[in-house]
Amino acid sequence: MTLVLGMAVIFLPRLITALHSIQRVYSVENVPSKPVAVVFGAGLWRDGTPTNVLRDRIATAADLFFTGKIQKILMSGDNRFLDYNEPGAMREYALSLGIPDSAIVLDYAGRRTYDTCYRARAIFGIQELILVTQSFHLPRALYTCNALGLNAVGVASDRRDYSMRSQIYWNLRELPATLTALVDVHLTHPVPVLGDPEPIFPPGNEEFL
Repeated sequence: MTLVLGMAVIFLPRLITALHSIQRVYSVENVPSKPVAVVFGAGLWRDGTPTNVLRDRIATAADLFFTGKIQKILMSGDNRFLDYNEPGAMREYALSLGIPDSAIVLDYAGRRTYDTCYRARAIFGIQELILVTQSFHLPRALYTCNALGLNAVGVASDRRDYSMRSQIYWNLRELPATLTALVDVHLTHPVPVLGDPEPIFPPGNEEFL
């Protein structure tokens, strides 16, 4: 009985978020237009450039921009350390893909998915958005953002065949991370690093939101 209960605690959150996301995941071509896409950080190489996983997220957001699905890209990542600037590296790669700097907004305090979703609304004034990340992460991201009051849909950024070892690691990691996400949004309600509001769209352009 204890084993069954333990398994349920671990696997049920993943099932809940998966069911929640089924009708909210689209292709680049079919996703409803939204004012903003959010790209979640996914680590940097030792030379400070984005990992392949992060490059795929940025490239997918670029596709959304060039097809007119979005107007702005919010790049959210970690910048707690002087020698680690995830949003800055994301911006540089986006510029290399032809995204204009005026379409890029950086969130330097997106330390985890919950923080990114919370700050998207509280700091950047976003109400509707497209989440761009790999399929293993989309259910948790979609559930978290929608539970925090955002109208979020998702586009999977699986642009290559990732190694089986990586996929196993990512999916195992999602089990405790998803449990933590549900605890955060329904029980503990932690407040991430905040600051002064920085609305992506200036006053008077609320129709885009």
